[in-house]
Amino acid sequence: MLSLTTRRLLAFCGVTLVCTTSALAQSKPGALTAADSDPVTLGWMNGFPPSPDKLIMQPDSNFFSFPKMRWSVCHLRELLPTEQVSRGLGAPIPLEYALDGSIDAVSFLPIGSDSAITWEASLAKNYTDGILIMHKGKVVYEYYSGCLSDAGKHAAMSMTKSATGLLAEILVAEGALDDTARVSDIIPELSSSAFGSASVRQVMDMVTGLAYSENYADPKADIWAYSAAASPLPKPKNYTGPVGYFEYLQTVKPDGEHGDAFHYKTINTDTLGWIISRVTGQEITELLSERIWSRMGAEQDAYMTVDAKGVPFSGGGLSAGLRDMARFGQLVLNKGMINGKRLFPKAVIEHIQQGGDKAAFEKAGYQYLPGGSYRSMWWVFHNAHGAFAARGVHGQTVYVDPTAEMVIVRFASHPNAGNAAIDPTSLPAYQAVAEHLLKK
Repeated sequence: MLSLTTRRLLAFCGVTLVCTTSALAQSKPGALTAADSDPVTLGWMNGFPPSPDKLIMQPDSNFFSFPKMRWSVCHLRELLPTEQVSRGLGAPIPLEYALDGSIDAVSFLPIGSDSAITWEASLAKNYTDGILIMHKGKVVYEYYSGCLSDAGKHAAMSMTKSATGLLAEILVAEGALDDTARVSDIIPELSSSAFGSASVRQVMDMVTGLAYSENYADPKADIWAYSAAASPLPKPKNYTGPVGYFEYLQTVKPDGEHGDAFHYKTINTDTLGWIISRVTGQEITELLSERIWSRMGAEQDAYMTVDAKGVPFSGGGLSAGLRDMARFGQLVLNKGMINGKRLFPKAVIEHIQQGGDKAAFEKAGYQYLPGGSYRSMWWVFHNAHGAFAARGVHGQTVYVDPTAEMVIVRFASHPNAGNAAIDPTSLPAYQAVAEHLLKK
């Protein structure tokens, strides 16, 4: 049996970035505050060379444990192999600014609390590394802390899924991908896998019936076999399992009926990434660059982690700059338009906004997302403002509010992986800022 520290490392390299219920990533009582765990304050990797007690590096297996993770989320390419998402060679298109100094004072009542807090206070409470708000196409708020600066990049975690889902929806809208097709018709290698009998749409909306457990407390859970396969690090001499995402996906067995219930499982997104690559002949990194990153006026390249065979991690490997993620969010809010150019049909976003099967989603039991759904790797809230979002563990968000013409992008390194620890503060905060901006 692998040691706990080795399993942690494998999980991080493979899929920990995108799982919402990682028991290993949960904070313990008395976790350091945002100020006390600030990576600059703690001095990680400072010095020439850094002292041994300040090193965060391979082959150590704890670089994603708290509080070290507060440094690691901004430095993944120094720890893992990555592949570029190119912004192209043209000049970036600057964002317009109309900063609103009153946002810090906006107050709201967290879910389950009887005491209001301010927007400013919520930033430290949620271990925010960077947050940017756009309203009517202009930056009205921008904040950096911890490991992140305006020139830095941060792990997007499962927001990567939403980028993958967006690419799939673009292909569907353009007729290049049939979302009613069986997965096995596109990827014959998955004919014997549980994915083979699912439709592309069922994969896109995560309503597949898969025998796959992400219970980190169980040393025999499937997540560990997947992590071992996906890890880009050298395999142990006695390792005989699959190598890479694609090989592992061929081993997944069925459990339940496709279409019956929503199950948030990262292997759906990696399967969708394979589908996209098979129908386009391009890696996810190449297609994301060609269709989005090189055309939206980005100021920095992004990058994605890869497995041992160089396959990009479609389910959670993206790292990018805060302002570029804001451009991505604005593109979505504008239904495919940015800088006066249309990058994809508006029907793409309209399909996502419709949401998925609410009854299937309800079976998953998300306490703070009542009445919500999941469509094309996006979380749809079905609230009064029609908001929807890309979300990732430890507090990553691209929150799109069409009614308020608002996009909020947040990078964070919260000690708790699951959004259930963050939503009671974040969701009412986003709504309060939206209502504040609507009055402008």
